[in-house]
Amino acid sequence: MTVPLLSIRNLDVSYPTARGQAQILSAVDLTIAPGASVGLVGESGSGKSTLALALLGLLPDNAKIQSESAVFDNCPDALSPAATRRLRGIDIAMVFQDPMTALNPLFTIGTHLVEIQRRKFAGASRAELWARGEAMLARVGVSDAGNRMRRYPHEFSGGMRQRVVIAMALLVEPKLLIADEPTTALDATIEAQVVDILRDLRSELSAALLVVSHSFGLIAELCETVIVMYAGTIVETGAVGDVLRDPHHPYAQALLACEIEPLSSIESAEPLVTIPGTVPDPANRPAGCVFAARCPARHDRCSEPPPFVSQGNGRGFACWLGVSS
Repeated sequence: MTVPLLSIRNLDVSYPTARGQAQILSAVDLTIAPGASVGLVGESGSGKSTLALALLGLLPDNAKIQSESAVFDNCPDALSPAATRRLRGIDIAMVFQDPMTALNPLFTIGTHLVEIQRRKFAGASRAELWARGEAMLARVGVSDAGNRMRRYPHEFSGGMRQRVVIAMALLVEPKLLIADEPTTALDATIEAQVVDILRDLRSELSAALLVVSHSFGLIAELCETVIVMYAGTIVETGAVGDVLRDPHHPYAQALLACEIEPLSSIESAEPLVTIPGTVPDPANRPAGCVFAARCPARHDRCSEPPPFVSQGNGRGFACWLGVSS
């Protein structure tokens, strides 16, 4: 049996507010095998980015983080400040959602690519790190990499900046690469190129991949398994193909129905599908099923928290519809 690269059990994240604790993540389990690709999907406010940032220790200081266990590559207590400082930028790297804010406008691209490597390759000279950075910049599709190394972030397009951020993450040869909405605000052509870069280079480096997205389409392109999140809880898991073909949880069904077909006519008379209602207030979470207020299949039993129904091979969902009376 393969030992997981990452294993987290019963992760809770909350923040103090004037109205009490705001529960952002509740009883979240996450397991990633070495070299595996896992997608986190859900609408804004589902807790996806909070989970990703918790792995890197980048949540605000007032975040209350609790878990039953958190192990990364046989390192226990992997969510502690000491552990995340040790892992961040060495064994875990991240492609952030907005490359313009991830890059310092005062430094050249070459400086970014050199400095990101210093912790992982402490004994290497600047010339060696520069050469590695230039080679990686070329590998992610930036032409004339030697000249571009001396340019500043504002001199790059959005797609080129995203390639730089991907190069920075891959230069440290991480065991786990986290991509948080890596194709946000990119046009379709550049998005396809970025997806190809992530897929090909991750395969070369044998890194595990965790993709955070609101789009099932991106998850299907990059991931083998998917975790559907809603209001800080996991509502469905499974192989990407299985969940896409036959989503069990009403939220997963609704989320998939909201996907826009890329070849659909812009003149189509069909209205866009939406999910009515809003994500519940984290400071006032419902006592029962967190999706009940928006669920077309809700019934009396939904006033109680549903159990997670495991169907084997990583497939499962949290809904009373899967529980025998």
